[in-house]
Amino acid sequence: MSNHASSSLEELQKKQSDYGIIAKSNYDGKPRSPCRKASATSQWVVAACLAATCCYKAEIGEIGQLPLLTPLILTAERKFQYDPEISKSPEQWCFSSLSNSIWGTAFAALLLTFVLSKWTLLGSILSIIPIACLLLVYVTLIPRNITHSIRLSQIDIEETIAPLSYRTLLILLALLGLQTVLFGFQSGTYFPSLLCGIAKALSWYCTIQAAKHTSWSIAPRVATFAAMSTRDPFMESSALQCIFNILASFLALTQVIYLCPKQAKYRPALWSLVLISIIPYIANIYAIRLTESSAKLSFDHSLVHPVEELVRHAKSDFASLLQKQSKNYTAAHAEYRRRYSAEPPPGFEAWYNFAVRYESPIIDDFDIIFKSVSPFWKLSGLEVSTMMDRVVKTPDHNLWFCEFLGKKAETKCTHPWRTNDRHISASFNALLGKLPGIMPNVKFLVNHLDEPRVLVPPQSLKGETRNFRATNMPQTPNWDAMIKFCHAHPRNRSSESKTSLKLSGLPFVTDVNSAMDLCQHPEYRSMHGLFMSPTSFQLLEGLIPILSTGAPSTMGDVLFPSPAYNESGFHYNPSHDIEWEKKKNNLYWAGSSTGGFASDHQLDQWRHFQRQRFVALAQNLENQQHHYLQAKDGVVQRFTSSFLNRKLYDVGFTNMLQCTLRTCHSQRAYFPLSTWADKDTALHSKLVFDIDGNGISGRYYKLLASRSTPLKQTLLREWHDERLVPWVHYVPVSQSMQEVPELVMFLTSTGKGRGIAREIAEGGREWFGRAFRDVDLSVYVYRLMLEMARLQDPGRRAS
Repeated sequence: MSNHASSSLEELQKKQSDYGIIAKSNYDGKPRSPCRKASATSQWVVAACLAATCCYKAEIGEIGQLPLLTPLILTAERKFQYDPEISKSPEQWCFSSLSNSIWGTAFAALLLTFVLSKWTLLGSILSIIPIACLLLVYVTLIPRNITHSIRLSQIDIEETIAPLSYRTLLILLALLGLQTVLFGFQSGTYFPSLLCGIAKALSWYCTIQAAKHTSWSIAPRVATFAAMSTRDPFMESSALQCIFNILASFLALTQVIYLCPKQAKYRPALWSLVLISIIPYIANIYAIRLTESSAKLSFDHSLVHPVEELVRHAKSDFASLLQKQSKNYTAAHAEYRRRYSAEPPPGFEAWYNFAVRYESPIIDDFDIIFKSVSPFWKLSGLEVSTMMDRVVKTPDHNLWFCEFLGKKAETKCTHPWRTNDRHISASFNALLGKLPGIMPNVKFLVNHLDEPRVLVPPQSLKGETRNFRATNMPQTPNWDAMIKFCHAHPRNRSSESKTSLKLSGLPFVTDVNSAMDLCQHPEYRSMHGLFMSPTSFQLLEGLIPILSTGAPSTMGDVLFPSPAYNESGFHYNPSHDIEWEKKKNNLYWAGSSTGGFASDHQLDQWRHFQRQRFVALAQNLENQQHHYLQAKDGVVQRFTSSFLNRKLYDVGFTNMLQCTLRTCHSQRAYFPLSTWADKDTALHSKLVFDIDGNGISGRYYKLLASRSTPLKQTLLREWHDERLVPWVHYVPVSQSMQEVPELVMFLTSTGKGRGIAREIAEGGREWFGRAFRDVDLSVYVYRLMLEMARLQDPGRRAS
C-alpha cells in the first residue's frame, strides 16, 4: 500500500512538472498547494518594485509609512492560509498581540508611523509608491496553501534569486543612467554605492533566512527598527522626538523578537539591541549638560560675557540718540545746517510740525536720506528729470515711473509692460494720503526688482555726468563692480571711536556700519549670493536717483520703506503671539533657499550662499569645529568643540528655489527639508533669526514687533538703520556666523543670557511701537519727498 502511494505521488509530481507546476513544502515543512513556476513577468514586476523603492529612498529618504506593511503582510498571509510557526506566548499576551495579531500590529503601525513619518502632504502621497511596491514584492514571496486568483505567480526566492537579481541590477543601472543624464555625473560616489550595494545584498540574505523561520512581515519590522534606532539624537531638534525615537525602536524591536520562534537560542540576546538607541541618547544628554553647566559656571557669577558689555554700551548709545533730538524748529533747522552744510529743503518747517504733531521720536537722524540724495546734486534739476526720462526709455529697465500729485496726495506708477507694481503706489498713498495740498508734485523711479540697482560714480569726468551705463548681470559674479569705487569711499571711522571691548576672539558685531562696509571686508566676495550669483541683477552706473528697499554700502539707491512690510503675510498680529515664558527656548528660522541662483557653472557655489551657510551651521551638517567661551583661571577664553546642541535650533529649508534641476537635486540631497510652517510659527520661539534673501527680508518687522528676540544678519542697508540700535532692539550677527553657537548657548542656557534676551525682545517691541508706526514711516517718506522735490526743481543749478 505504501509503495502504491509513493508511486502515485511520483506520478503526480511528474505530471505537475510536465505542466510547469512545482509542489514543495512551506518553510516550516508543511505541504502547500502546488504553484506555477515564477513567470518572467512576475520577476520583472518584482525587480521594478525593488528598484522603485531603492530610488525613492535615495531621492526622498525614509519611508514614513513603512510600519503599515506589517499588518498588510499579515493580512495577506491569512488570505493565503499561510500560518508560520511564530512565538505565541500566552503569559505575555499584550506583546504577542502587538506583534502577531492583525489588530495589534495595525495599532503598533499607527504609533510607529506617527514617530517615523514627517507628515507632509506631498511626502505622504509619494510614500504610497514604495509602500505599494514593497507590498507587491512581499505578497509574491508569501507561500500559499490555497489556489488564488492573483495574476502574478508566487516567486520562490531561493530558486529565482539569480534571475531576479540580474533584472533588479539591470533596472538600477538604467535608473543610474537616467540620473546621470538629468543631474550630471556624480563623481566620488561609486565606491560608497558599491559598499551600500553589498550591505543591501547581505541584508536581503539575512531577511530571507529570517523569513524562512518566521514570516515575511519580519522585513518591515526589521527595517522599522533600523530606521528608528539609528536616528542620531545629536541631530534631532527636539528632546521629545529623541524619547519618541527610543520608545518606537523598543516597540519595533519587540515586534521582531516576538515574531521569532520561542526555541531560537539567539532570541533573548536580541533585547540588547535596544542599546543602539539608548547609548547615543545618553551621550547626547551628557554633552548638553556638560556644555550648559560650563556656560553657567562661567558667566552666571562674577565673569562678564562679551554680550553684556555690548548691551551696556548700546544702551548708552540709544539714550544719547534720544536725548540729542531737536526740541524745537529753530534747533532742527540749525542741526540740519550743521550736519549737511546746506539749507533744509522747502517745506521743511511744515515737515517738522507734522513730525512733532505725531510725536516722532526721531527728528534729526535722517542722514541716510541726505547721503542717498546728495550725490545727484552734481546734476541740475532739469538734468535730473532728463536723466530719469532717458532711463525709462531703455529696454527692459524694470523701473516704475511714479508721480506724486501734491494737490490730491495721490501716487500713480506706470510700467511699459507690467501691471502689478508690488503695492508700491498703494504704499505711497497710504503713507502720504494725509498730506493733500502740502507737498509739491514729485516724480521718481522705483526699482521693481528685489536686488539693488544703482552704482554712483564718486567723481565723474567732465561730460559724463549726463551719461549712464546699463549692464545686465544675472547669475554672474559682480563683486568687482560692487567695489570698483571703494578708493573714493571714506573709510568708516565709527568703530575706531568705540570703547575697546574684550570679545575673546569671537566676531561679535560691535559696529554695524563697519560690519556692512564691503570695502573693509573683501571676504564677503564669497559669502553672499547677491555678489556670487544673483537671480537678477540689472546694474545702472550713473547719476540716476532710483528708490529701492535695500542696498549694500557701496551702492547709491535711494532707500524707502518696503511695501512688503505692510503685506498681510508679514503683518504682526498680537493674537498670534504668546508670552515669553511659554515660548520654546530655541532659535527658529524656516524659509526657502532664495538669496542666490545655484547654477550648473559652479556646482558647489550654493554652499557659500548666506542662507545655505546658516542652515548648514544650525543643522551641524558639516560637523565643523564651533567656538565657545568659558572661564579658565578667572579669564574668559575661547575653545573649540564639534558639539552643537541641536535642541536649541529649529532651523530648516521648507523649499528649494532658484536652482537648476541638477543643483536643486544636490541641495535636496544635502539639506533635510522641513515641513511646511505657518507664517507665525516663529513667534513660538524665544530667539528668531532673520537673514537676507534676494533682497531685504519682509518678515523683519513682524519679528521686531513680537515678544521674541530677533537675531539679524544682513548686508543691505535700509531706511530704518539709524533708528534701530543693535544689542538694544535686536542682536546683530556677523557674516561669518562664527559667534552664533556661543551666542545661542549664552542667550538660552544661562541666567544672565536669558535675561538679556528677554530685555532685547521687550526693548525692540516697545521701540517698534514708538518709532515704526505707520505715521513714522510717513514722517520719513514725507522728508524724502521734500528732498526729491528739491533735487528735480527746474530752477536748481548743479553744484
